[in-house]
Amino acid sequence: MMEHVSTCCMVVVVAEAPNFQNEMRRLLRERVIDTARRLVCTEGWGAVNMSRVAKEVGVSRPVLYKEIGTKQDLAGVVIASELETFLVGVTETVTAEPGDLLAGITAAAEFTLRTAADNTLLKAVLAGRSGADTTLLPTLMTEPEPVLGRATAAFTAILRTRYGLESFSAPELDTRVEAVVRLVLSHLFQPAGSIDRAVAQIALVAAPLFVREQ
Repeated sequence: MMEHVSTCCMVVVVAEAPNFQNEMRRLLRERVIDTARRLVCTEGWGAVNMSRVAKEVGVSRPVLYKEIGTKQDLAGVVIASELETFLVGVTETVTAEPGDLLAGITAAAEFTLRTAADNTLLKAVLAGRSGADTTLLPTLMTEPEPVLGRATAAFTAILRTRYGLESFSAPELDTRVEAVVRLVLSHLFQPAGSIDRAVAQIALVAAPLFVREQ
């Protein structure tokens, strides 16, 4: 009887082990992201290096490289994490809007621009645009991932869920949403004038893109 119980316990432990390992990896990634983000906000991206991050997190460099990759990979991970925070807010903003597609797009754009204006990570990156190490800035502004591609895909899904948009095929909707996202990012990274003016311009451009929506 005791032997049977012991075997059962072993089965339970083995079954739960992968979940434990995944949880440890998740916690490690969170600590790495938080550490890198803090360094960027306080000292700039140039102060971030894999040896320092590993030391502050409390792991070896090989462990950090295995989990994250290179410094450029770390940049992508940090940006992707920040983007997810924005997208949660965008989802809540669009969900709160009535069945008016343009109102939803406008509200999402305004939320993004106003939130970005107070975002410490983004302000730190933009403040260092003339420094010697601006690796994080082109990752944000010009590379298809993690910002443009992920934001477009996520915002497309948000709008499709909230408003249906059955009259648009997937490629048609993707193209229109990407145009809006590109315009929002342009105002975000190269602001000119007030946020109210930027939101009005985005609404003006977005309106004819979705005229087939009933």
